[in-house]
Amino acid sequence: MEIFTRTGMEMLGRWGHYLSGVTWIGLLYYFNFVQVPSFAQFEAGPRTEAINKLVPRALWWFRYGALLTLLTGLWIIFAQDDIGDYFDSPRGVAISTGILLALIMFTNVWAIIWPNQKVVIASAQRVAAGGEADPNAAPAGRKALLASRTNTLLSVPMLFFMGAASHFAPLFDTEGNQGVYWVIVIVLVGLLELNALGRLGGYGPEPIRKYLDTHRDTLIVGFVLWVVLYVLWEIFFGA
Repeated sequence: MEIFTRTGMEMLGRWGHYLSGVTWIGLLYYFNFVQVPSFAQFEAGPRTEAINKLVPRALWWFRYGALLTLLTGLWIIFAQDDIGDYFDSPRGVAISTGILLALIMFTNVWAIIWPNQKVVIASAQRVAAGGEADPNAAPAGRKALLASRTNTLLSVPMLFFMGAASHFAPLFDTEGNQGVYWVIVIVLVGLLELNALGRLGGYGPEPIRKYLDTHRDTLIVGFVLWVVLYVLWEIFFGA
């Protein structure tokens, strides 16, 4: 049966990657486009109940969707015939760009969003039981929000470059200057991530973080980042 060949196993990996990726990114968009603005309009009581009953389940699917997306992505990579040549090609550079963004997003999920959301959930559970809210819950929620909004921003170019690896990058046949390309990409993305982590002036609503205060502005910056990365792609890998 073809499904048990190397090609078939790679296809199964891609299938799992699509399913888990849709789950992860779909919930990321749900949190940012639906839940956060809706919770802001809730009264305190209904919001606490929703945090208790809805958020833990959504976050379970969210973080394990991210984990399965990572694992199936590794499956696909190691299914390539010649990994070295693959990553030296324009297709490999495209997928590597997507991988870099996805790894930052994955790290944000497990190292920032989930730990801080646990504080928020525990505080809501304490209030529901008749206790006092944890004073650390609001700062924790802010940290989780900044990381989540940054993931939303990064998802725009990430999804493009993931798709470009198979459907667009093969149109480019020049080797390009990968060294300069990667330096610029890492600096740009690194600055955005450092801002989300509060390393550029804290977590408060400063002008430098204004684009993370609304999902509309976050999306705009996400598409601006996509334009910048695409222009770099054309400069270094175009004919």
